[in-house]
Amino acid sequence: MAEETRYWWNLKHKRVETDDDRGKAADRLGPYSSREAAEKALDTVAARNAAADAEDRRWND
Repeated sequence: MAEETRYWWNLKHKRVETDDDRGKAADRLGPYSSREAAEKALDTVAARNAAADAEDRRWND
């Protein structure tokens, strides 16, 4: 069975990369299962951070 391609968002170069050409771990987000998901990585991070912040506020009230 062939391995599934994983996609990464490179923060330094602002582009999608695959396992074959991915940059340093410190410069990337992922893995993602599709190119489209990797392209939306920063939106995903922002949404997750907002949800975590809201949860923190709920516990600190």
